[in-house]
Amino acid sequence: MHGSFGRILIVDLEARNWREEALDPTVPETALGGKGLASRLLYDLNPPGVDPFEPDNRLIFAAGPAAGSAVWGSSRYGVFTKSPQTGFYTESYSGGRTPEAVDATGYDAIVLAGACQDPTVLVITPDGVRFHPAGELWGLDTYRAETEALARFAPSGHAKKGAVVIGPAGENLCRFAVIENDRWRSAGRTGAGAVMGAKKIKAIVFAGDRRRIPADPEGIRVQASRMAALAKDHPGVKAYRTMGTPQMVKIINQVHAFPTRYWSEGVYDRWEAISAQALHDRCQVRPRACLKCFMACGRLTTVLEGRHAGLTIEGPEYETIYAFGGLCCIDRIEEIAWLNDICDRLGLDTISAGNLCGLAIEAARRGRIDAPLDYGRVDALADLLHQIAARQGPGEVLSQGIRAAAKAWDLEDLAIHVKGLEPAGYDPRALKGMGLAYGTSDRGACHLRTTFYKPEIAGMIAPDAVEGKAELLIDFEDRLTLFDCLILCRFFRDLYDWEELTRLVNLLTGLGLDRDGMRRRAAAVTDLVRSFNVREGLRPEDDRLPPRLHREALGTGETLPEADMEFMLADYYRLRGWDDRGNPPV
Repeated sequence: MHGSFGRILIVDLEARNWREEALDPTVPETALGGKGLASRLLYDLNPPGVDPFEPDNRLIFAAGPAAGSAVWGSSRYGVFTKSPQTGFYTESYSGGRTPEAVDATGYDAIVLAGACQDPTVLVITPDGVRFHPAGELWGLDTYRAETEALARFAPSGHAKKGAVVIGPAGENLCRFAVIENDRWRSAGRTGAGAVMGAKKIKAIVFAGDRRRIPADPEGIRVQASRMAALAKDHPGVKAYRTMGTPQMVKIINQVHAFPTRYWSEGVYDRWEAISAQALHDRCQVRPRACLKCFMACGRLTTVLEGRHAGLTIEGPEYETIYAFGGLCCIDRIEEIAWLNDICDRLGLDTISAGNLCGLAIEAARRGRIDAPLDYGRVDALADLLHQIAARQGPGEVLSQGIRAAAKAWDLEDLAIHVKGLEPAGYDPRALKGMGLAYGTSDRGACHLRTTFYKPEIAGMIAPDAVEGKAELLIDFEDRLTLFDCLILCRFFRDLYDWEELTRLVNLLTGLGLDRDGMRRRAAAVTDLVRSFNVREGLRPEDDRLPPRLHREALGTGETLPEADMEFMLADYYRLRGWDDRGNPPV
């Protein structure tokens, strides 16, 4: 298949050696690459039931067939493993510039097996792997670790270089630790950074000059030129470039789906103080883009006044604003930016961190823990984040994830999660399709596998409808699964519709697929990942939402009856060809 290097790299961390393996040519033709390839490797190589922190749990990095090309939205890599946060399959993706260095090493996937005895930096090039002691980097925050890893270990003679690192949270095996690159970019959810920490890898430096050969290089060039022309007047592109993801604060509050006061309300009465407008009014903000991107959704933000004056971050993104601003009722955008910076330095997922801070606030208010926590107390939350990363005080139990904390504090009826992963900033009582999205996502309560808030907000289907929800969700899920096989940015979903995506896949791979062939490949990947989870102990109840979301209505009146969720879930299983317990065909 064109667009494939035809080789994978297997690294034995314990033995400190590596080998290349030729890729079976039928695998990329059926799985395409990226998520499809990595999921097959994880299924085949991981021992069933392995503990996520055991050496035999593989950690896999992959780029996709679009990587390194002129395709817009293609500067992304994926990381795949068994999650220490959920105990199930996980995938996470990151952008920036480093993804092109990952791809330039010339491997379709890099599989890390075993664990190092001491903290280590890996250097991966087209010629293989070098191992370096990381003693002086261990303990550094992510910003300093990345700078030092590149300065000390990046080899000369390669055009593309980049590094991925973990912070103290990953070193200490916090179960929702992230992997960081390009200072502010994160492979952010479900704890891949903790798996990297368990393998005692502080940083991986990638360097190389290899390039994939697409089936039709001229066709790719024409496609990229046409897409750039289309984007000039595209309203979605303009919105992202102008306001970035913080624009969603206003939109989601208007539809009563902005989770507030730890999931007790759907509107935050102080939302205007943490909106995109507030960010741009009170801070210096410049649009910032990954490579191969004309959207520039990133906000390079510098705080201008107050106690955090001079602080510069890329962000905060909508999800961070919701997690700290909504759930924890922090009502100043500058303070949210500060908490964002703390999480980035420590290597913490901001969505999980904000949710756990909200749960801890409720624990303190109910007398379950002795801590000076309450809604709006930003300094106390900042201290708690450091405690989580260091696994000290109440941070010890929080570092184990929401299921452990809820059980320890007798708050299981209050805690909001699916499969151990907290939802993103879209309340399913107001956007019922997001309830189905959270329930069916393989990695837990994820918004990105389908981004189904989009069709509900845009009027493609009524937010309170249940009939037809599963069919439309599967349409979005299949298309975005193929995004992840190519590894494309989610925000190009309005530009790469089925027709455009099919054309792009064929220009890259030469497979000559039609829409039905595309759907079959997407469904096969979904079935494979589901089979992985079933093998790891997935039960039907793991696809359900926490009862609290069915039991409690929002103050604005929206509800999600359990019967509605059951109808959508059964419809989803049926349309997927799964049995009534959610098992795919053998």
